[in-house]
Amino acid sequence: MKKLLPLMMFFCLAGYLCNAQQQQSKQERLQALKVAFITKELKLTTEEAQQFWPVYNQYFDEIKQARKEHPDDEIAFEEKVVGIRKKYKEEFKRVLKDDVRVNRIYTVDKSYRELLRKELQNRQRFRKFENK
Repeated sequence: MKKLLPLMMFFCLAGYLCNAQQQQSKQERLQALKVAFITKELKLTTEEAQQFWPVYNQYFDEIKQARKEHPDDEIAFEEKVVGIRKKYKEEFKRVLKDDVRVNRIYTVDKSYRELLRKELQNRQRFRKFENK
């Protein structure tokens, strides 16, 4: 019995760690897909990409923070997002050198989220169909 308890604890911990690694792996794959999608759509050069992604990641972190600050108030959230976009417009322009490409960031970001949403819906439909 004394050997059984540590063994059971080991298997529970191993299962937890494996699940955490799978979750992290999914997040890493989604991030890699996002980087590839946005890089392709904006036609970023290597030099632009090196400068663009740190700025974009800061921008995206501020958007996430705004969502946390206003989880139930969509209008306040949208106002905050507009302020963040205005703030980062000059930063993006410094990297991309073109207003058209800067404005395209926001449409490409929305397109990526829409693509991701549709893919998740398709997978859910497939699972429902598979389970019947």
